[in-house]
Amino acid sequence: MANEQEKNLIEILEENNPIDINKYTNYVQSPQCGAIATFYGNTRDTFDGKTVIELRYEAYVPMAIRCLTSICSSARSLWDLNAIAVAHRLGPVSVGETSVFVAVSSVHRVDALDACKFVIDEIKASVPIWKKEVYSNGEVWKENLEFLERRQEVGKDLKRVCCKPKVKVEEEVVAAPLKNGCCRPKVKVDVVAAPVENGCCRPKVKVVEEEEGGCVESCNPNP
Repeated sequence: MANEQEKNLIEILEENNPIDINKYTNYVQSPQCGAIATFYGNTRDTFDGKTVIELRYEAYVPMAIRCLTSICSSARSLWDLNAIAVAHRLGPVSVGETSVFVAVSSVHRVDALDACKFVIDEIKASVPIWKKEVYSNGEVWKENLEFLERRQEVGKDLKRVCCKPKVKVEEEVVAAPLKNGCCRPKVKVDVVAAPVENGCCRPKVKVVEEEEGGCVESCNPNP
C-alpha cells in the first residue's frame, strides 16, 4: 500500500506469491535520486550443518503492516530518503527464493545504504513475522538476534521503533486452580502481537481450544 504523505510501498504477500523485484525497484526510482540500495533475503540450503528444505513464514498481518510503516517513518527521521519499498512473503519459501526485499532511494548513497540496513535489521528484530526452518530431519521456529547486536554496534536510539522482541508460542496447555481446589478449563493459546497505546507491540493471548480440566480435590468445599 502506498502512503499518501510518505512514498512508501509496504506489502505482505500471501502464500505462493513470489516477490516481483522489478515492481519494488521501479517504485523507488526517481530522476532526483542518485542511489538505490536493495536487500534480498533468500533461503539458503544449510544451517549449522543441517540441510534446509525450505522456510515457512507466518504473520499477524495488520500489526506487521503497522510496524513496517513505523519503521519506514523512523528511517525517514534519521536519513534523507525519497522512497522505501518493503515486501515480505508468507508461507513456504524454497531454497534460493527471496522471502523479503527492501529497496530505498535517496539523493546520495550513504543515506540509502544506511537506511536499507536499518529497515531490514528492524524487520528481523521486531515485526510480528515468524520463521520456521524446515530441515531434512526436522523443523524449528527461529528467533532473530539482529536487533540486540545492532544496538551494541551502532548505539542508535531506537525507542521510536514499533515493536518489542517477538515471540510465537505454537501450542501450550495451561490450567489454573480454583479456590476450592479444582481446575479451571485448560486452554491452548497462541501468542501473537497486539498494539498498545503508544503504537508498540506486546504479546496477545488468543484462545485456540478449550478442554475441561480434572479436579485435584473435591469441587465441593464441604464434602
